[in-house]
Amino acid sequence: MPATPTIIGALLGLGTQMYSNALRKLPYMRHPWEHVLGMGLGAVFVNQLVKFDDKLKQDLDKMLERAREANERRYIDDDE
Repeated sequence: MPATPTIIGALLGLGTQMYSNALRKLPYMRHPWEHVLGMGLGAVFVNQLVKFDDKLKQDLDKMLERAREANERRYIDDDE
């Protein structure tokens, strides 16, 4: 599973560079080093996005747990 975001990011970077060359009506592989750079940046971007999403889910779970505990204290503990 860890390889999937890297592959998707690399394809995103490659596709972006090729699309950029196509829009400018240049050969697709005009400067190959730009494609390698785009693939690297795309892989880093998607990996960071996945890490951010995981952290966001953890933070949301913590906030929901705190809210549940607060609601239990507010409504259940008051009855006793």
